[in-house]
Amino acid sequence: MRQLPIAAFLALLAAAPFAVPPSTADAQEAGNKARGLDLALRVCANCHAVAAGETVSPVAAAPSFEDVADTPGMTGMALSAFLSTPHRTMPNLILTPEEIGDVTAHILSLKDGG
Repeated sequence: MRQLPIAAFLALLAAAPFAVPPSTADAQEAGNKARGLDLALRVCANCHAVAAGETVSPVAAAPSFEDVADTPGMTGMALSAFLSTPHRTMPNLILTPEEIGDVTAHILSLKDGG
């Protein structure tokens, strides 16, 4: 499977706020960061560095969650939109709205080194 360059991945994340109606994103922004970390360790850590202080991902083309969190303009809405849509370079994960909110809360907790 072809990997998406990090610049393209981050550009998709930056554009994502326009893809989700505000009412959906608002409901997903208030997640549980501890549950989000647990889920990320189980389903995301094969490719991404997911915990605080981890800066190098197992897959070079996969940005660390800290890098995602520190992307200028990154919001819960952008993350929710990104996690709600399939992407060619990622496994087809189907997350519930609660799981999306939890992973989003975890990622945003890593802003500026978390």
